[in-house]
Amino acid sequence: MKTNPAAFRERLRHPGLIVAPGVFDMVSLRLADTFGFDALYMTGYGTVASHMGLPDAGLATYTDMVGRVTAMAGMARTPLIADGDTGYGGLLNMRHTVRGYEAAGAVAIQLEDQEFPKKCGHTPGRRVIPMQDMVRKIQVAVDARSSPDFLIIARTDARTTLGLDEALRRAEAYAKAGADILFVESPESEEEMRRIGQRFDLPLVANMVEKGRTPVLTRDELAAIGYKIAIFPVTALLASVQAMTQVYQQFKDTGSSANSSTALYDFGDLTKLMGFEDVWAFEKRYAED
Repeated sequence: MKTNPAAFRERLRHPGLIVAPGVFDMVSLRLADTFGFDALYMTGYGTVASHMGLPDAGLATYTDMVGRVTAMAGMARTPLIADGDTGYGGLLNMRHTVRGYEAAGAVAIQLEDQEFPKKCGHTPGRRVIPMQDMVRKIQVAVDARSSPDFLIIARTDARTTLGLDEALRRAEAYAKAGADILFVESPESEEEMRRIGQRFDLPLVANMVEKGRTPVLTRDELAAIGYKIAIFPVTALLASVQAMTQVYQQFKDTGSSANSSTALYDFGDLTKLMGFEDVWAFEKRYAED
């Protein structure tokens, strides 16, 4: 079911940090959707990993990703923020991407100023395009949407290679170009995060990556220094991979799941989460005599 972008825009005006956990496949989407978060974040890193088994390094296409947005937003009751990478090409591609993500049901698209092929934030080797080129891409993105309630998140990756001052300069330019939300990627200290929070009036995104380049702060700490949205793109994915590692190791060591020390989600609860109760009700209603 598609959520209402206007409701999410209105939530941005209200006090309090928006916590947007990362979702990377349909199981994580369905589970996170039960918790009543203000938003969920379709992580590019996790989606490319789970859907394609590949690194988030510019290998996924627009078609790959808009298909995932369509599936996730179509099922979620929670507003979905979606990673749109660099817009998958030039200005015409940017227009096509924004229109596609909006039609797919996302409430916001994240767009970044990296060169193609892009790389996941918090990883080395990221390079950015000229600032004015990204300004034009943001202007195209703003003009391409059919409703102003579909939000444009402008991300700059300039901090890692060009320094914080350049990242701040770019974020200011992207705000003037019409971005609704700003995302200065991978500040490297709490002091840098404070500088970002004090600089802008627009809502700001904090990217909380465990063992990444940026300190992971508490909800209250992030709100206090000026952030509005905290995304946790890979936390659930990391937890899942850790649990699977333990399970597979036990199979290798013992050949069985008997006496496993790994906590498992209840099979009956997972069956219900995946919608089997609706199947059973359907079969009961239309049972053949």
